[in-house]
Amino acid sequence: MRFYSFISKAVQAFALSALLFSPLRAETILIMFEAEGCPYCDLWKAQIGPIYPKTEEAQIAPLLMMDIDDPLPEGVTINSNPIYTPTFVLIDDGQEVARLVGYPGEDFFWGLLDRMLSKLPEQNTEGSS
Repeated sequence: MRFYSFISKAVQAFALSALLFSPLRAETILIMFEAEGCPYCDLWKAQIGPIYPKTEEAQIAPLLMMDIDDPLPEGVTINSNPIYTPTFVLIDDGQEVARLVGYPGEDFFWGLLDRMLSKLPEQNTEGSS
């Protein structure tokens, strides 16, 4: 289990470094701000994490998981720094479109995420640009 955790962190670090050191393309992403030891982050990862990449929502807004203390990727602007974890911020063309603070459980998460995605310009709801 420890080796898996190490590999998982290494893959996340590589993906994050690719984003941090290159300008973000015009696209839609969902950033999940998390913190080590956050029980609601862990619950989201257990309940939604394995499913999310296979969903229509992930096709529209692929997930980027970031530590709450990490700097934003170049080209991304959010309305305010997250205070609580998890915080989900929907980004389109580098700008914050919507935000969900906290994890209300899997029964409510999908409806709230759909409400966030409905705020995207029409062309972006057909898949990431």
